[in-house]
Amino acid sequence: MKIKEFGVEIWMNAYETKCQYNLAETCVESMTLEQLLDFAGKKDTILSELLPMKMTYGAIEGSDRLRNNVAQLYTHQRKENVIITHGAIGANALIHETLVEPGDHVISVSPTYQQHYSIPESYGAEVSILRLREENAFLPDLEELRAMARPGTKLIAINNPNNPTGSLMDRALLEQIVEIARSVGAYLLCDEVYRGIDQEGDGFTVAIADLYEKGISTASMSKAFSLAGLRLGWITAPVEVIHAVSIHRDYNTISVGMLDDHFASIALENKDKILARNKHITRTNLALLDQWIAAEPKVSYVKPKSGTTALLKIDTPLSSKDFCVKLLESKGVMFTPGSALDIEGYVRIGYANNTDVIKEGLQKVSEFLAEQ
Repeated sequence: MKIKEFGVEIWMNAYETKCQYNLAETCVESMTLEQLLDFAGKKDTILSELLPMKMTYGAIEGSDRLRNNVAQLYTHQRKENVIITHGAIGANALIHETLVEPGDHVISVSPTYQQHYSIPESYGAEVSILRLREENAFLPDLEELRAMARPGTKLIAINNPNNPTGSLMDRALLEQIVEIARSVGAYLLCDEVYRGIDQEGDGFTVAIADLYEKGISTASMSKAFSLAGLRLGWITAPVEVIHAVSIHRDYNTISVGMLDDHFASIALENKDKILARNKHITRTNLALLDQWIAAEPKVSYVKPKSGTTALLKIDTPLSSKDFCVKLLESKGVMFTPGSALDIEGYVRIGYANNTDVIKEGLQKVSEFLAEQ
């Protein structure tokens, strides 16, 4: 099986450790274990929970405690609708591996996380790309989606909130996408790894698993919960999909680590405190970014409504990759080139890192642009 190189991961691997100001980071500023345990009031008692643990395999599908905690992030889900994975990247890969076969028809939005079109393509599926465009605020064009969908379409893959654009599909738009998927009998996969940190309200847009009988939601502890080091995610889906996924999962996972499961449970049991912290970070930092763009004549964007990333359009004759490399070498600031995301003409910024890093990094970008 051949598969296209994973553009964004290759870029991050090459440059992430070489920058001074990481404005390519996509997680809300990562928490320390100390911060997590402070939120949970367990700093002085955690050893009493960990020391008796025997370091064997954990619960195969994830502990009941963790699956129940995940189910509470949704409106109509129970633990039987949840299976734990190695990050959202593992969740997405398992869904494609389970559902997609050679000759199937898959629709994926783009730009999005590259898994959602490169993996099904590698399995021999016919992949139709629904392009998200700036003039449409990077939201799907429903008429284009209707024209692409056909009887027998196996899977439609969307991403909400969207990476890299920060666009957000509201309930009304999602319900229309559900009706299109239902009309052709397609599964609808929504990568919801940034769910919980919308710029307005309580931060939670409705999940696709709660809207559609063939809806599948994937997510993780990495982005909105600031705990990427746990490498823990999940699939929330109809029970029959969970059972089918389990067959494939047995070949590549067995279980997630017991410590990862335990700390993820602690985090989800204190999710209100963590998400309050992270909504403050994302809303504060996006306001800073918005002010910077308003004062920077060479930069424009569609302001995100959620997530941690945005696409910046920069007035430069350089390709996105050349711009990002020169910026990194000159000022130590790291962006992600649009070319790594299959959308040339833009660079992606991650604005949810430490606020001082964002302020100083943006100042360095302004210096760089003035020098060009």
